[in-house]
Amino acid sequence: MTTINFKRVFIFSAICCLLNTVFFGCQKHPLYKETKILMGTFVEVISPYREAADIVFKEMRRVEDLLSRYKENSEVSRLNKDGKLKVSPETFYVIKKTKEFFYQSAGAFDITSAPLADLWGFSAKDFRIPQEEDIQKVLPLIGSDKIILHESEFVVEFKTPGTKIDLGAVGKGFALDCSVKKLKERRIQSCLINAGGQVYALGTRYGSPWKIGIVDPRKRGLRDILKLSNKSVSTSGDYEQYFLKDGKRYAHIFNPKTGRPADSKVVSVTVIADDGLTADALSTAIFVLGKRKGEELAKRFPNVEARIIEDKDVPHS
Repeated sequence: MTTINFKRVFIFSAICCLLNTVFFGCQKHPLYKETKILMGTFVEVISPYREAADIVFKEMRRVEDLLSRYKENSEVSRLNKDGKLKVSPETFYVIKKTKEFFYQSAGAFDITSAPLADLWGFSAKDFRIPQEEDIQKVLPLIGSDKIILHESEFVVEFKTPGTKIDLGAVGKGFALDCSVKKLKERRIQSCLINAGGQVYALGTRYGSPWKIGIVDPRKRGLRDILKLSNKSVSTSGDYEQYFLKDGKRYAHIFNPKTGRPADSKVVSVTVIADDGLTADALSTAIFVLGKRKGEELAKRFPNVEARIIEDKDVPHS
């Protein structure tokens, strides 16, 4: 088996500006750039405000400590271990929102797919194709309808023992939203945050929209250039985390109904939305649903734009 690495979504305009070029119309204004590894990815912050990066990193680290299933003392880890937990209002809010996306997408978006990620080896990066009987044993644990929310006490409970959640499909988006809220509280009006391809563009870059280049899913170079202001963008694709076996590609986004990696003939979905959580969740849901149903889903949300690339739209070697 061959493994290949993660998202190839780049903040192209920011790179241009930092190199003092005039490509894409960048101007020679000071921009401060800092990068740290958080939430399992590189988080890059670019802003005319020097203090912006520290604000973003602190907030994203706080959210990661709540939502990461890979941190032993996080609320999600403790919930997965115990099956029932009183959580913070923020964790409760995120889980409640994911249940809404679950029903709106007819089950295509499902945070209870964590046992499937474990079974297929994506959690430990020890990739394998499980036996069908093993998949069938795990499927009864899957389904966000198995999550019980006790709203008055902020208690989350699983109906079925062995159910586990993974908020990786919305965690970075929510962390971006929290970071932007903190930036606004500090009266910072311009900042670009890239969390492994999940982007939020706050305000403008000296009066012009931030420009983000989206790379082609199958070859070097840009597929698209987005102009964003006060928007979030998320891209989900079969080129982010995957393995190959006998020439077939198995990606990390699962169809919760089959227990297998999604096979919707979609290779990439880019969603633009007002907030990071919505962009993050919809890009995953649409990838699972496929183009027709995915476009129908996107239309139900105000101010959402989805750009879908199917397998037939990309070259094959």
